[in-house]
Amino acid sequence: MSLRELWMEGLVGVVTFFAGLWILEVRQKDASLVDAGWAGSLGALAAWYGFRAEQGLYERRVILAVIVGLWSLRLTYHIVKRHAGTGEDGRYREIRASYAENAHRFFFFFYQAQALLAVLLSLPFLLIALDRSPTIRPSELFGWLLVLAGVVFESAADHQLARHRTEPSNRGKTCRMGLWRYSRHPNYFFEWVVWCGFAVVALGAPYGWAAWASPAMMLFLILKVTGIPPTEARALASRGEDYRSYQRSTSAFFPWLPRNEREATP
Repeated sequence: MSLRELWMEGLVGVVTFFAGLWILEVRQKDASLVDAGWAGSLGALAAWYGFRAEQGLYERRVILAVIVGLWSLRLTYHIVKRHAGTGEDGRYREIRASYAENAHRFFFFFYQAQALLAVLLSLPFLLIALDRSPTIRPSELFGWLLVLAGVVFESAADHQLARHRTEPSNRGKTCRMGLWRYSRHPNYFFEWVVWCGFAVVALGAPYGWAAWASPAMMLFLILKVTGIPPTEARALASRGEDYRSYQRSTSAFFPWLPRNEREATP
């Protein structure tokens, strides 16, 4: 099976899946499930590529399906748990109010855009699955270790933020504990590390250089579109000067020493 054929299969499957999620949105008037659906679709794509790309090395395809599947399940579970019992996500409530009677139409195209994004980002998985190299390269092992490190630290950041939010005394205060002391968005940073790991694994495959489009796209989305800008806007609206102080002292993305510690260093 060729790269184009397998990619088209993935596209058809994900577009159909998101159409089903959109029907749920129409019935429930809640678009929050799209985030979990997007995370889950990435694991499903990796598993499908691993199953269908029979010309690729079997062991490599199994590793791909297992590791990406587990990463996708963790991310999906985290998103579902975060939104459980809280009603529709604030971002989507604002969209629904803004578009009024046209909201469902907007969400249909938004869901399909998410499907297309998932398929585009899945390029490293496709290249890995189709790789016919008869042995696992050292660079692949390094890439999977990078993925594992990203998952571990992203999970730690999510746990630290969740623990901060459970303390009543922290209401209205910004989390500055653990990894959040060195980056305002360590969860986003380590998510990006995971995608860099996928690209490293795919690098030795034919056209493996193209896999770097995925972490590049993810970095752009995090820094400029759906990641940091709306997250910081909501934080400023809810925490005001406390968050402005945090912005002045702490790196936005790449983990680094807080400003006061950098200035105190000889």
